[in-house]
Amino acid sequence: MSDMQEAYDELREDVMLEAEAGGIFQQEAFFQLYAEAASENGDTIDLEHAHCHRDGGPRSYRIDGHAFDHDRGTLHLAVCDYRDGAEVETLNATQIDAALKRAINFFENALRADFINSLEDTSSAFEAAYPIYSSSAAIKRVRVILFSNARLAARRAPQLAEEVAGVPVVYSVLDLGRYSDIQRSQALPESIEVDIAKIAGGPIPCLQASVDSDEYVSYLLAIPGNALAEIYGLYGARLLEQNVRTYLQARTKVNQGILTTIKDAPGMFFAYNNGLTATASGVRVERLKDGQLGIAAISNLQIVNGGQTTASILYAKDISKNSLDQVHVPMKLSVVPDDAVEQVVPKISRFANTQNRISEADFFSSHPFHLQMERYSRRLAAPPQAGALSGSKWFYERSRGQYRDGTSYVTAAEKRRYLLEFPKEKVIVKTDLAKYVVTFERRPDIVSRGAQKCFMFFADEIAKQWKSSHASLNEGWYRNACAMAVVFNWTDRMIAKSSWYAVDRGYKSQTVTYTLAWLMNRIANGGKAGLNLQQIWNTQEVPEELRVVIEELAPLVSAAIRVGSGAVRNVGEYCKIQACWERISKTEFDVPELSDHLLLDKEENRNEQKEARSTARMDSEIDLDVILFSLADKVEILRATAKKRGLLSPKSSGALDKLQRGAINLARPEKTALKLLIRRLEEEGVSIESMG
Repeated sequence: MSDMQEAYDELREDVMLEAEAGGIFQQEAFFQLYAEAASENGDTIDLEHAHCHRDGGPRSYRIDGHAFDHDRGTLHLAVCDYRDGAEVETLNATQIDAALKRAINFFENALRADFINSLEDTSSAFEAAYPIYSSSAAIKRVRVILFSNARLAARRAPQLAEEVAGVPVVYSVLDLGRYSDIQRSQALPESIEVDIAKIAGGPIPCLQASVDSDEYVSYLLAIPGNALAEIYGLYGARLLEQNVRTYLQARTKVNQGILTTIKDAPGMFFAYNNGLTATASGVRVERLKDGQLGIAAISNLQIVNGGQTTASILYAKDISKNSLDQVHVPMKLSVVPDDAVEQVVPKISRFANTQNRISEADFFSSHPFHLQMERYSRRLAAPPQAGALSGSKWFYERSRGQYRDGTSYVTAAEKRRYLLEFPKEKVIVKTDLAKYVVTFERRPDIVSRGAQKCFMFFADEIAKQWKSSHASLNEGWYRNACAMAVVFNWTDRMIAKSSWYAVDRGYKSQTVTYTLAWLMNRIANGGKAGLNLQQIWNTQEVPEELRVVIEELAPLVSAAIRVGSGAVRNVGEYCKIQACWERISKTEFDVPELSDHLLLDKEENRNEQKEARSTARMDSEIDLDVILFSLADKVEILRATAKKRGLLSPKSSGALDKLQRGAINLARPEKTALKLLIRRLEEEGVSIESMG
């Protein structure tokens, strides 16, 4: 079996499982999988599903997803090409052009008042078209992406097409090959080859700023504004290192100071701007006529600092339509070998961003909280269910591809054991964890803003909690989060399969989060601490009495969110604002009260949390002693690894000396030094357990 056919079969299985779990059609499940991959990869921002089409005639159209980045004036449209055959098929240029043309037809239709008036306000087509019509003056660029589970014979780079309605349009394709690469890439960026010479009209002069080194080579250059705008216009957020990308998507507006400089003093841009810090896995350098070095191509370009500058320059070009000939942007480019990317790039990103507004929470992908949740998920099994000899485990995916890696390069028997221990339906990714917790914390308006914005809100809150009392983020907290997942996912499936939803499909995700948030709000207003989540963890299912209440409540909430403010015709947008939640939270819905045995008393909750924090602190000390005992025969490799990465301190070095001599009764400062060393190594992806 070819690798591509194997990837196709794996995707088919994922689509069927996603469809069955969510009670949705396979095509919507396919869209969700691809939309998540595209968002993580930087091809799009979070897309809202909206399958709408009209066949026949010159104005036939189709889109399957949409999103509008108001801050940057970028409209994202997605169209699906889903094949349901058993064999992987080929995607040709004619099929690509036809699909992309239908998406552009939708965009052009949505600019017309007669088209908007012909649609029902609650239809998917209206939900997608009305934001385009109402914000048409703010749209400065359209990015159209084709999702296909067929394969391209050759990788197709993003293409700048002719303008439509005076707006630049960029086409890109996410085919089976790219999707498979993204899924398997974990934290590494997708390979991008930027032809600098073609875009800039020739190699860009540069100065090599470092001595030759096996670890990296660095260059200084002044990249022309037009070239930078075109590069970012083609590749978008794929160029941004993941933490910077998430930060920009979540909450950064276009920098007005940058726009002012470009408008009033473009020749001074180089002097006024701090410039970009970027990394690459390779460059093609040529000697220019005057003898200088020039960069002609860059492989795997990633901007780790200066994403706001880059996005603002493209925005300036789009709104003014003027040349940026006088604008030059300073760039420090570090070329890092592939085998050092995971170690070096996060450090460059962290250090480069220490002087701007990106906080520690924005580097949340490597936060110790994730490592702790990952440990709990690998260790804690849920109580066995009826008929089972042992309980399965929830799998917390700290970085993309971890779960899939567990079934790679193993025998069929090993894969079966793995899937029994970690069922697919019990995988929790970071953005899903955020969605569950923020819903139960009664902020459905935040959840409705999309995965990335919800995640950044969650990251900020967790970072604060970790700093003030990381012992509170303990095993009990983890079990409660898994119980939230049980309730949330059951509610999602129930709504998808309900008869009332089948009659008028739409706003399922908003209905789920608003329904559960309203219920948590009523419980809190009744003087209780919340649901008894430990009880749900123990049974791994939603109690029958709670099911009845949610089943009655969900259609009422669904109807209520559709009755929005007169100023906001778009229901999806209305659900994102706090005013919507304030109205829903104060609405009285006639549903039964929950019995006390399903709820948690505040005093009981305080006692449980206190005991859990105490246990967490005790477990932390025990875990550290166990780890220290196991380090005796790993001291040399641990010391060498820490020294190579610049993490070895005098205190930790002295503690390692003692361990090597067989002394494990270390003083507290020495234990603390080793604990910090182990944590820093794990943040860089080095597992102590794998040493030796």
